Amino acid sequence: MGLRIGIVGAGMGGLAAAALLARRGHAVTLLERFAVPRPVGSGLVVQPVGLAVLDAVGAGDAARDLGAPLRQMLGHAGSRVVLDVQYRPQAPGLAMHRASLFAVLWQAAQSAGVTLETGAAATACAGGWVQRGPAGPVGPFDLIIDASGAGSVLSPLRARALPFGAVWASVPWPTDGSLPPDQLTQRYHQAARMAGVMPIGRLPGEDVARAAVFWSLPQADLDHWPSVDFAGWKAQVCQFWPAITPYLAHLTQAADMTVARYSHGSLATPYQPGLAFIGDAAHRASPQLGQGANMALLDAMALTLALDAGLPGALPRYAAMRRWHRRFYQAFSALLTPMYQSHSRTLPVLRDHALAPLGRIGPVRQVLTALVSGDVLPPLGRHRWP
Repeated sequence: MGLRIGIVGAGMGGLAAAALLARRGHAVTLLERFAVPRPVGSGLVVQPVGLAVLDAVGAGDAARDLGAPLRQMLGHAGSRVVLDVQYRPQAPGLAMHRASLFAVLWQAAQSAGVTLETGAAATACAGGWVQRGPAGPVGPFDLIIDASGAGSVLSPLRARALPFGAVWASVPWPTDGSLPPDQLTQRYHQAARMAGVMPIGRLPGEDVARAAVFWSLPQADLDHWPSVDFAGWKAQVCQFWPAITPYLAHLTQAADMTVARYSHGSLATPYQPGLAFIGDAAHRASPQLGQGANMALLDAMALTLALDAGLPGALPRYAAMRRWHRRFYQAFSALLTPMYQSHSRTLPVLRDHALAPLGRIGPVRQVLTALVSGDVLPPLGRHRWP
């Protein structure tokens, strides 16, 4: 017999969980604070493990149609190659605009028969009910899933703010662009400057190929971004990396770019009685390994599979499935991030002259491929999946 499940938040993890659980016969209600659900952000990479979740949702083919296959990540510091990671030829990453991934998951949730409640933010939950302030309670539910992201008011997680973030924009891929359309390309100066260009496919209903462009900034500069001398900033970036010039042509003001702030932390136990936390409500890290959306998708898959054996014991099963994979990627992200986003002068030297050459050795290269693909450890612990 199916469960009554309430999911707070129509982000990537919430939509995936809603579609997966509804397809298994559960009565799913998705609660979203916006009157019309919408994505937030620019580009992301759905790694091969994330694509396996999209296939289980029934959205894999639609995602591949909109996204851009990503076969390599390549970064230079001056003339030196300091990042060179290649995907397995038969299993590339899929770079997408967030709006495109949202669209295919939204369609999958609707097709699965998910009930939608919009226009009021969740403020608390108790006794199987979700409280939404003046809008009144919704429920009762056998299980509530908090998928409301970094701004969750239900999660006890208090993450540590990271010293660097970035500004992002989505732009048409220029006809005179010289960068490969199947590669994430980055340029560094020590660890204080990082620029990048990533193909992200196209938006639903469009035929225009797009790129995500980004520039790393310390938190203090992000605070003042709206008042930045934008023309001066563009000139600085283009001088730093001339190849990025055509990709910035459509950007004319600071408001054309979105500020992204990052944090790091995780819940030791991603559940409470009758309440499960997934995605950024359960754990957060920098985007250096490109795993954010995938971790949320994997959480949704693990929780769905844990519930297949019944509600009693499902939440500890879910936590056990995700424990070591999540811990490993959290730890590796914490290790690598200061090498690419910090004021350190020592760590970039270690990155450029020790780690980069080491990464060219065959076995290490294979480990790096597994690392970005999301399967250096089994994504769901002892559960054999996919």
